[in-house]
Amino acid sequence: MEESRPRRGSPAPGRIRTVPIAVTPEGFWCCPSPAALHKSLKNPHHNHAAAAGNKQPSPKQHKAPSAPPSKAPSVQTAPSVTDEPAPADEQRSQAAAKAAPAPEGVGTQQEQQHKICVGFGQPETSDLTVMLYGKEGISVRMSVHRDVLCESSVFFAEKLAGGHGPPPVCVEIHDCDDAEIYVETVGLMYCDEAKHKLLKQSVPRVLRIMKVAELLGFHACVKSCLDYLEAVPWVEEEDNVVSTIQHLRNKSYGVSPLLKRVTSDNLTSPSDTLGHIVEMVLTSSDDRGRREMKALVLNLLKDSSHCTDGPAEICSEMLYSSCRGCLDRLQVLFSEAAEEDYSVQVTQKITLETDNLLWLVEILVNQRISDDFVAVWTSRTDLAELHAKLPVASRYSVSCITARLFVGIGRGEMLPSKNTRLLLLQVWLQALIDDYSWLQSSCRSFDRKIVEDGIGQTILTLPLEDQRSILLSWLGKFLKLGDNCPNLHRAFEVWWRRTFVRPYVNQVEAGNNLSSDGSSS
Repeated sequence: MEESRPRRGSPAPGRIRTVPIAVTPEGFWCCPSPAALHKSLKNPHHNHAAAAGNKQPSPKQHKAPSAPPSKAPSVQTAPSVTDEPAPADEQRSQAAAKAAPAPEGVGTQQEQQHKICVGFGQPETSDLTVMLYGKEGISVRMSVHRDVLCESSVFFAEKLAGGHGPPPVCVEIHDCDDAEIYVETVGLMYCDEAKHKLLKQSVPRVLRIMKVAELLGFHACVKSCLDYLEAVPWVEEEDNVVSTIQHLRNKSYGVSPLLKRVTSDNLTSPSDTLGHIVEMVLTSSDDRGRREMKALVLNLLKDSSHCTDGPAEICSEMLYSSCRGCLDRLQVLFSEAAEEDYSVQVTQKITLETDNLLWLVEILVNQRISDDFVAVWTSRTDLAELHAKLPVASRYSVSCITARLFVGIGRGEMLPSKNTRLLLLQVWLQALIDDYSWLQSSCRSFDRKIVEDGIGQTILTLPLEDQRSILLSWLGKFLKLGDNCPNLHRAFEVWWRRTFVRPYVNQVEAGNNLSSDGSSS
């Protein structure tokens, strides 16, 4: 590849800086990215050897005034070029600009402008110049053909319309954010099939090309970009792709095939789909697959503020229907396990249904609709009665549900009524105490301290008389069972202070005495 040289008869530049250059398959230059350009400028090894003896700094380039700014699109980095020496008339204008006094408040040192030349097709036959002024002082001069640009681009067709005077020979575009993509988009106007030229391009780059093509009114290129995006995967860039496509929705580009990748005209309710997924997970026969999908669905639901796009009660109804189904199956299994000749498979099924219920409870907690489940659980006195008749090895996993409800109430994740909280303690606390030693030794997810704090906090939400009856009953069991019983000493301490120290009652009595003394006086 030959380096560009100063034209004969033009003044020799102070120094020539070379920048890496690449040629597209169509045969036109790609301009360098600003990062590549300035990196080469800062590297002294890129300077020409002739510049070593030249002690005079290169003249400062002056940006000629031009038409009002207009936004332009962008491309990518394949680039490179050689800085072009300024023509003699431009150097004269720069000298005049140097002689003029600088405006007040403006530094005397101006940013040097780096000029790049790009040719398309056969540059010797070009009849139009497009000047592109980018950021950081980069200027690109494109030698192009008027008929090609007018045929491809609405923007250039309007700019180059003759009107009353002769058609312009130069079009200037200022404040270009991405000069490289702009040059590549103009180069695509010389291609018969732009779609195939986009192969091996990244999705972000194609989006940048499409934005520039839209600004230029290069409709064939926009259509080619849409065809490309319709055929390639873009999961990682989905948000960017969708926002760009929706911007084109009302411009007759036919973006529906792309949007169908993320939207659907199917009238099936999202709640029905979710219900089908939940049912498939609950009835899965593979332990590993069931565990992985439970974790996945739970995490996905955690990320969304609502279970579905529809009303919350639809999601609630579906989940509670699944909970009731698990409870009904659990009751049948309890009845089978209460018989003397029950099989080991019954115990395995009880454990499975318990795990399913715990998963559903976690979903209800995350969706903030778990209050009613506490009432549903406390109403199943039939299960509590059968629980006492089963062997502890078959039933202990069910107490994990009771423990989770106590933890949820203690953390404020569930807000059941006072009567529901009292019933939960009256119906299920004894069953939890009976299974406590097995829960500690056989349940890996069981955290004794968290569960004990949840039970204590639940007790302390009740009226003081209810606290007294429950804690005294617990004390008798704890003195007999020790570590095989929940340790509720913290709740006991709070109840003790409320009962015997009675700070709040004393304050009320003192206030009543003061008010009675004041009224008598």
